[in-house]
Amino acid sequence: MNTTKIIAASACCKRAGAAFGLALALAATGCSILPKPPIRAAVYDFGPGPTAPQAAAARQAALAPVALADVEMVGLPEASSALLYRLAYANAQQLQPYSQARWSQPPAQLMQQALRRQLGQSRAVLSGDDGLAMLLQGKRMPTVLRVQLEEFSHVFASPEQSAGLVRVRAVVADASSAGETLLAQRVFVVQRPAATPDAAGGAAALAEAAQQAATELAAWMQELGR
Repeated sequence: MNTTKIIAASACCKRAGAAFGLALALAATGCSILPKPPIRAAVYDFGPGPTAPQAAAARQAALAPVALADVEMVGLPEASSALLYRLAYANAQQLQPYSQARWSQPPAQLMQQALRRQLGQSRAVLSGDDGLAMLLQGKRMPTVLRVQLEEFSHVFASPEQSAGLVRVRAVVADASSAGETLLAQRVFVVQRPAATPDAAGGAAALAEAAQQAATELAAWMQELGR
């Protein structure tokens, strides 16, 4: 009888020890059992722009105002803020989004801001609504600039070598009550090497390429006398 009690007590102790060990294991790994919060995507833009005040009034008087229409994005939904890349060494026709990175706004809107900032250094930049208001008031409408963003991606020539590629199509037209008259059009293609083969490097390279494209476009407008 005593032997039976001893065996039963030993079995009970083993079960209690196993239960205690399981409780400790659950306590130690409890955080991994709960669902983890999603990783927050890194958000990029073109940077803060000029950090010192500029005497804009004198420069804006140098050239005639221009009406900058909303920049259009070709080949992508207008509201998409994805940061895109191409593996040109594998399949240059395939655009892919970085899963943990995005733009703060759709690229077309970022390009619009870059153009407005660059053009605004030498002239007043109006919106399409401003031009329509001038037409309704019987005033002479400003030159209209329409821009399409045709390519805006981080292109990898190899796993280690990549660049930010920006291609924009610009159309300059005179506007009147009878419609618009085409004056000139041009495609600007700018590439800037990426310092690192990742989303951060691609975003920085694309910001530099977009700014260079805006600078070249503004210079072209001046060459046209517009």
